[in-house]
Amino acid sequence: MSMNAIKYDDGTISYPAHPRGLEGGEPVEEIDLTERVAQIVTWTTSTATPPGVRQPNHLAIVEFEIDGQVVRVLGQLTTGEVEIGDEVRPTYVEELREPGAGMREPESQDWDGYRFEPTQ
Repeated sequence: MSMNAIKYDDGTISYPAHPRGLEGGEPVEEIDLTERVAQIVTWTTSTATPPGVRQPNHLAIVEFEIDGQVVRVLGQLTTGEVEIGDEVRPTYVEELREPGAGMREPESQDWDGYRFEPTQ
């Protein structure tokens, strides 16, 4: 599994991917974010989480700089020991939440994804 942003024919970049860009651009290139470093813009800790999501749940908005553009991503952190401005990188996790805790059948969804881990 990869974490891909999309570059459109008008030069804009988006995450997550959409069939069309904000100005109607066509997707022309996938950009793998998993090997890139991002910077924390803001973060918080949620203690009232949905069923199956770990408590406390540390969340951040991070920025990747790609071709002179800023691409923002919201995601879980691996730790609450971070500060605004810290560098993080995506790290693969097999289960972002416990599959049996929700109302949906576990087989009906993918449970894996990425959390952001401090680089230091």
